[in-house]
Amino acid sequence: MSWTKRITKAGEVVSVGEEVEAVVLEIDQVNKKISLGLRQKERNPWEVLMEKYPVATKIKGKVRNMTSYGAFVEIENDIDGMIHVSDMSWTRKINNPNEVLKPGDEVEAIILDINPDQQRISLGLKQCENDPWASIDELYKVGEIVKGKITKIAAFGAFVELSNKIDGLIHISQISREHVERVKDVLQLGEEIEARVIKVDTDERRIGLSIKAATEDFSEEALKAAEEEYTAAIKPGESMIDIGEAFDEAIANNQL
Repeated sequence: MSWTKRITKAGEVVSVGEEVEAVVLEIDQVNKKISLGLRQKERNPWEVLMEKYPVATKIKGKVRNMTSYGAFVEIENDIDGMIHVSDMSWTRKINNPNEVLKPGDEVEAIILDINPDQQRISLGLKQCENDPWASIDELYKVGEIVKGKITKIAAFGAFVELSNKIDGLIHISQISREHVERVKDVLQLGEEIEARVIKVDTDERRIGLSIKAATEDFSEEALKAAEEEYTAAIKPGESMIDIGEAFDEAIANNQL
């Protein structure tokens, strides 16, 4: 009955006694049945959309609803495209779409794929921008001093928002030359800090930072030692803990 709306009851579209035009879809002579279609009177709008919006086309739309894995954006005529959480950011792993978007937001996105058969449109938010990690060697170099704001605190360290929306990670072992028992005892959310880049990990897409290394008298030997200490301190998979998970962990540890 409809290409774009989910119809649960025929009464939502037609009523008894109403005259309608329909397309004959099938004639079953054995069972003496004729199958009709209302939506077939018009061309499948999903096919029209595929012609109107080729892959890589930029669209604007409003976020209509959210799920745990993505956000649905209205394109036109009750047809939505979905931005999966994996296509929301180049620089951080989004755990939940509400970290980035909320219903009612107007967004720009790129058409990644249109599948008329499955009536599905895939959109990309991050594809509207260049991937900063493609030129990370030009943006950050081991040994240089950077500034940023602490955005999340976890038991193992603190995340720092640097330029180009890139996150840096200060492991607890790199906060001070003195022993640090709890991160929140030394660092606070929103605090502006200065740190030295001690590692650029392109595989994990993480910048390793050290506050204790951000002194003018820090030697090359000490810098190398800090990088080795940082690498050894990071548990398997720990450097990939995303911002949302870090936040949850911080709450669990009463650190916020």
